[in-house]
Amino acid sequence: MSDNRNCLGNHPKDNICIDTYRVLDSCRDKDCFENVKVYLTDVGDEIIDRTTTIRAKCAKIVSAYIDINDVPFNRGFYQLNIKMFIKLTFEACISPNNIQEFEGVAVVEKKVILFGSEGNVKVFKSETGKSGFCSNACEVNSSNSSPIAVVETVDPVILNWKIVEPRECACICCCCIEDVPEKVVNTVNGCLHDRNDRILVVSLGLFSVVKIERPAQLIVSATEYNIPDKECVVASEDDPCTLFKAMAFPINEFSPPTLGSCGCSVPPPKREPGRGGCGCN
Repeated sequence: MSDNRNCLGNHPKDNICIDTYRVLDSCRDKDCFENVKVYLTDVGDEIIDRTTTIRAKCAKIVSAYIDINDVPFNRGFYQLNIKMFIKLTFEACISPNNIQEFEGVAVVEKKVILFGSEGNVKVFKSETGKSGFCSNACEVNSSNSSPIAVVETVDPVILNWKIVEPRECACICCCCIEDVPEKVVNTVNGCLHDRNDRILVVSLGLFSVVKIERPAQLIVSATEYNIPDKECVVASEDDPCTLFKAMAFPINEFSPPTLGSCGCSVPPPKREPGRGGCGCN
């Protein structure tokens, strides 16, 4: 296999103008949401009535909604209301050697204020897929001058879970079950219910990065694209081992990170078994 990975060649560089998005403000958060109510399926409702021996398996963010609004008396600043819908999977011990799985949805909400500058222009863009022949040539799509909010996050860490009685519930309920979108409901097996008796609550840890962006025109240094010299390699049905032998051995997959590679100046804290990462703070 060829080692030539250069797709730029020796063409001279030139300054070009590109249309992209510029990050005006951003922040990172490490949020802990305690005692968040879980909307369970009909199967989950029956299970928590029969047992209290449960454990959480995983949590996955299936959808998120972001509202962006002006901050009064603070020109250029915007408040972001972020609502995330999290699908949770649990296991319950029904009887000896009888483990049953059930699902639910938790909703968490956070608010962030960031600087997004001011924009008084309206952006109009032609609609893609419209040809000039027998079409409305004046038809364009427009957008207002509000900035764009972007949220980057990973699936939350389940810190704790428990079943509580209504009188003991100090749970976080930022919305009612009717506010859960249909596409979120469709991710679980069964219909969601809002219980009034025994309630399952969870505590979640969530890492996120929030950004505000606006369209921008930038001048960058670029080089014309050159046809690559490397030829595409197609696996041969007659000799698949030839292609396999040409692959590099994945050394990093067999070498766990050392203390030096973490960049830690002190020994890392003790980790739970099976948890990855360097352990640096």
